[in-house]
Amino acid sequence: MDTFKFLDFRILDILDIVLVAVLLYYVYKLIRGTAAINIFLGIAIVYLIWKLTVALKMELLSDILGKFLGGGFIALIIVFQQEIRKFLLMVGSTNFTTKKGFLKRFKFLTTMRGGEDYVSTDVDSIVAACNEMSKSKTGALIIIQRHNNLDLVKQTGDEMYARVNKPLLFSIFYKNSPLHDGATIIEDNFITATRVILPVEKDISIPERFGLRHRAALGITLRSDALALAVSEETGQISYIKNGEFILFNDIDKLSEMIKEDLE
Repeated sequence: MDTFKFLDFRILDILDIVLVAVLLYYVYKLIRGTAAINIFLGIAIVYLIWKLTVALKMELLSDILGKFLGGGFIALIIVFQQEIRKFLLMVGSTNFTTKKGFLKRFKFLTTMRGGEDYVSTDVDSIVAACNEMSKSKTGALIIIQRHNNLDLVKQTGDEMYARVNKPLLFSIFYKNSPLHDGATIIEDNFITATRVILPVEKDISIPERFGLRHRAALGITLRSDALALAVSEETGQISYIKNGEFILFNDIDKLSEMIKEDLE
């Protein structure tokens, strides 16, 4: 009977496995598409090898790997500084604990906001507006909120509550509009703030053709899990920024697909 002792699962064991799976899922979502994913996979492989050597009672190798994993804890904090910051922001985000934020994770459920059914972000309209502004070289900075709450930066701008659509976005960033300066925040499928002042990231090197608008986009995506779209006023180029990195895309349709995937 001792042979099958490992099959003696308790309810707490099942809960433990589920919680670890959820934790790994959110860590994966946090670092997906970044260079950190390769480091994370390397650490996971070393950890599994260490557990295997412990189970097989390979004392020397398990001792070496154990000291490597234990001593490398501080180094990991340094390497994953930005990712750890974003993870803690995600865990402490008020969006996660609200009814809307919780139910949003279950696609078969809907919520009510302002008496209207909750709908997903109209990415196609956002990208179409950026494409129009690109053709006319109209500068724009659009921030799409995900899990992390952006209330602190929203307070620097003007509050708005309007459903996303292409003409509205174009009118906001029209050069003679009083709202065109600063960033526009989109939450779910609503524009919730305009003329928002974002933190500018100064300690990073970016191509000279990019200005303060792009530095601001990098800054907010380094400090949160938000997505950013910047349209250059000089060249009309559309930039997609996530996790403090410029994401390359081939065409507008591909850009829409990438944003939709990142919002899942």
